[in-house]
Amino acid sequence: MARPTRQPADRAGGRPGRSPQWLPVVLGTPTADFEPRPAEDQTYRPDTVTDGWSTRDFTVRAASVRGYLHRHRGTPRQDDFAVVVHPPTGAVVFAVADGVSAARHSHLGAALVCRAAVREILADLAAGHPVDWQNVVQQAAWQLVEQTRTLLGLGEADPAAAEEAMASTLVAGMVLPDGPTVSLIQVGDTGAWVLRDGAYRSLLDGKLHTGDPVVSSAVTALPRTPRVSPRRGPLGRDEVLLIGTDGFGDALGDGAGQVGRYFAGRLARPQPPVQFAYHLDFSRETYDDDRTLLAIWPRTKA
Repeated sequence: MARPTRQPADRAGGRPGRSPQWLPVVLGTPTADFEPRPAEDQTYRPDTVTDGWSTRDFTVRAASVRGYLHRHRGTPRQDDFAVVVHPPTGAVVFAVADGVSAARHSHLGAALVCRAAVREILADLAAGHPVDWQNVVQQAAWQLVEQTRTLLGLGEADPAAAEEAMASTLVAGMVLPDGPTVSLIQVGDTGAWVLRDGAYRSLLDGKLHTGDPVVSSAVTALPRTPRVSPRRGPLGRDEVLLIGTDGFGDALGDGAGQVGRYFAGRLARPQPPVQFAYHLDFSRETYDDDRTLLAIWPRTKA
C-alpha cells in the first residue's frame, strides 16, 4: 500500500475532524494515514467490535478490528470471536477465528465457526460430561459446508466448495475456575499465549511447524477437520490468557520487541473495553491484517 506524503501538521493533528487523542497508537514506523472505505459486501460487518465483562472468577476483554489493508480496499473484517460464561460451572467459553483471505466469504465463515464451537462446548457442559473436542471441530466445519450450500444454491453439500468460499482458522476452549484450568484446541494458525511479568509464553503451535510426519492442525483450516487433542494446563492468578489471530501474533513475535512491551504494560490489568480495542488498533508498517485479541484475567479472591 503506497504511503502518501504527509506534512508535519498531519502527524500532530491527523485528518480534519479527528481528535488527536483518537489517532492510532504508532509503534515504530506507522502505516499510511487514510480514511477507511466501507466494506463493500451485502452482509453487514462492523469495522470494530469489542466486549468486556467480569464474573466472580474472571475478567474478560475482547476486540476485533479491521486491518488497514481491508480498510484501504473496502473489504470486510475477516476475523471474529465469541465469548460467553457457563453459569453452573463458572467456565468462560470462547472461540477466535480468522477467515482465510483467499476465501470470498471467509468473514461469514469466521463468525459461523466461532458460534458453532461455543454452542457445542456449552452443550457438553450443560449435559455434564467432558467436552468432545473433536465434535466441536466437526460441527464447526459442518456449519461452513451447510452455509456454503445455502449461499451458493448448491444441490448438495460440497466440502471443497466450502473450503474455497468460507475457510477459517479456529481456536476454541474454556477456562474453568478450578485452578484455574485452561483447555484449548487449534485448527490453523490462530495463537494463544500466557502473559506473566511482561513475558509471553506460547501455548499453541505457530505458523512454522516442520519435522512432523503428519499434517499439523496449525497449518490447515476448516472445513478440513484434523485430529485435535486439547492442550490443558493451569492459569496462574498472576497470569493473563491471550487468544489472538495472526494479525496480532505476527506483530507480537516472541514478545520481546516494541509491540510485546507495549501490550505487556496495557494488559497488566483490565482496561475498559473501548480502550482495549483502541490499543489493538495500533499503527505499524507492514502489519496491516485484521487483529482479534481475547484476554482473560483470573480475579483475586477476597
